[in-house]
Amino acid sequence: MTSDPAAPDDRLTFWSFVDYAVAKAGAELPSVDAEAMRLVLTLHRVTSMVVYDLESSAHRPNGWSWPGFRVLFVLWLAGEMEAKTAAELSGLSRASVSALLKTLEKDGLVARRRGEHDGRSVLISLTPAGRAAITRGFSAHNARESAWAADLTPDERATLVALLRKLMDGSASADAKRRM
Repeated sequence: MTSDPAAPDDRLTFWSFVDYAVAKAGAELPSVDAEAMRLVLTLHRVTSMVVYDLESSAHRPNGWSWPGFRVLFVLWLAGEMEAKTAAELSGLSRASVSALLKTLEKDGLVARRRGEHDGRSVLISLTPAGRAAITRGFSAHNARESAWAADLTPDERATLVALLRKLMDGSASADAKRRM
């Protein structure tokens, strides 16, 4: 073990690594915007935890991946649409959606058909089995969402959503790359 107080050791955890990483990066590169780093690293870690929990608790038991759930969710709420629109609304690439559709169709959850006005476009929709599966699966998903949100008051939830929306809206001025 080194005498550096910020040196890693076997006590580092998923969460303590955030403080360690911010301190270490700041020491290595004094120009680092430590608070921006802390914000994005924390946001990424929370998101990873939530996604892992939702996927392992609610989606995998139904035979879905997180991306598969996202496509089913979009189709359930928005109805039949072109595959490219499903990609945009679910935040996935067109190639990912195309690959997912093969599995979802094989599982009897999604149906594809050619667009009437443009033979190149592919319209996708839920099958009756897909609709039943996503409504059942979303109940488990939403129960986990409720568990995650339980420690926040209604005002804290509203504030967090407003701050995340502000961060999302600001991504355009930050020239952030986006899937769309």
